[in-house]
Amino acid sequence: MATYLDFEQKICQIQEDIIAAEIRYDHHAVDILKGDLEKEVTKTYANLSPYQELQLARHQDRPYAIDYINLLLDKKYELHGDRHFRDDLAIVCYIGYIGEERVMIIGEQKGRGTKNKLKRNFGMPNPEGYRKALRVAKMAEKFKIPLLMLIDTPGAYPGLGAEERNQSEAIARNLLELSNLNTITVSVVIGEGGSGGALAIGVADKLAMMRYSVFSVISPEGCSAILWNDPSKVEAATKALKITSADLKELDLIDDIIDEPLIGAHRDKVGAAEAIKSYFLGQIGTLRKLSDADRLEQRYNRLTGVGRYSE
Repeated sequence: MATYLDFEQKICQIQEDIIAAEIRYDHHAVDILKGDLEKEVTKTYANLSPYQELQLARHQDRPYAIDYINLLLDKKYELHGDRHFRDDLAIVCYIGYIGEERVMIIGEQKGRGTKNKLKRNFGMPNPEGYRKALRVAKMAEKFKIPLLMLIDTPGAYPGLGAEERNQSEAIARNLLELSNLNTITVSVVIGEGGSGGALAIGVADKLAMMRYSVFSVISPEGCSAILWNDPSKVEAATKALKITSADLKELDLIDDIIDEPLIGAHRDKVGAAEAIKSYFLGQIGTLRKLSDADRLEQRYNRLTGVGRYSE
């Protein structure tokens, strides 16, 4: 059954009315109700607050990396392990085809249900996850395969084992290596982009966000706890942090916003996957027109332009 957020209750009620009308074979009522539903969807989603967008980014039905990989890739094959410690299941890596285009995809995977959430460590990678991602990225470079990275994590895992295996070095190494990687790279925030955990696969020729995704240096809950020691301030923190796709685009911290279906990727997974596919293939076509030197220089200029300010 679909899960509805507090601000979606009117939509929920209309959809229930549609189902009831369909059971009665009242086609006239169905047509009227579908019109009402379209109006309510437009009204509701055109006026979302930053906190409501955060709720959509975390929606339990929102597609995760593997959902998109299954919808996007043909002839897919999963790549495992960092060749040093173990296979971190919070990061998934695949090679396959999108149409006629051979591609590699690296994604952060949260998992559904208690068993899978534990298996995937709630989408919080350990150092070996980032090292696996880098190994696969280097493979993509070797064979000149375009690379798509799907960001969706509350942050890198902060546990003792992760620190012992040098979490910060693994993230920093990825920032360095991905900035110099000589193949076409595109990163897309599909849900949550949490701090360094997101940046570790976020350095690319193009960085985009899905319409209802978020990207922040700290979670709103963490921010409200540190600044105000008051969990009721989460909505205020969300607004202050400027974490929505529109905020980051306005600040010129991302390149593009991908228009996932207005009602949300969790209501139309196929439509959301098609939006990512169209964006990724379009960027491949554009970036292929550049020489390697020009593409790397463009990437360098974009990365070093982050954080500029005027007095």
